[in-house]
Amino acid sequence: MALKAATTNIPIVFFVAGDPVALGLVASLNRPGGNLTGTTTMTLEVGLKWLQLLHEIVPAARDFAVLVNPTSPALAKAQANDLQAAARALGRQLHVLQASTDSDFDTVFANLSQLKAAGLVISSDSFFFIRSERLAALAVRHGVPAVFGFSEFPKAGGLMSYGASVTAQDRMIGVYVGRILKGEKPADLPVVQASKFEFVINLRTAKTLGLTISHSLISAADEVID
Repeated sequence: MALKAATTNIPIVFFVAGDPVALGLVASLNRPGGNLTGTTTMTLEVGLKWLQLLHEIVPAARDFAVLVNPTSPALAKAQANDLQAAARALGRQLHVLQASTDSDFDTVFANLSQLKAAGLVISSDSFFFIRSERLAALAVRHGVPAVFGFSEFPKAGGLMSYGASVTAQDRMIGVYVGRILKGEKPADLPVVQASKFEFVINLRTAKTLGLTISHSLISAADEVID
């Protein structure tokens, strides 16, 4: 958003988690119309899946929580609203927690216990992505089943992830940068929506948390870390 506000001439290729139209980055997905284009993981589309996975692992739980970054207000609001609607569809309550600094994480995990939240959804945000290892360690230390949109989380010791392939998205970004450098305009390059999604589960972490993972869930995983 800061780059968009800074220039209308320099081409910008983005990778975002939310809907770039709703975020105000482009006029439409098919015809961006300005100097920006790129890819989106459309994480709002998989919010229900995150909650379904937590529900399957801790079926007796009534309360879950979602972690959002308030310094990305448009994305945080959209994610919170979408996930709360998904929670209501499952007959569950969802608490919204916020973190925008490293010091906020300890407060977040302390609040999870007070709220009696049995699972945590970590919303897709670059601030959380680059702190996958710390979030994974905190979730295990506090005994909280957690799901994130990126496989870096379970690979760092978190429980599980479900989301778009970052590798596939990065490859598309490179393709678009090349096309723009050869003379094409961002306005004419449609925003690419993620089409490949991956489910990764860490069985070692599940064992540490005292969770029993069903054979059906294991067989549905694209990658199992054991």
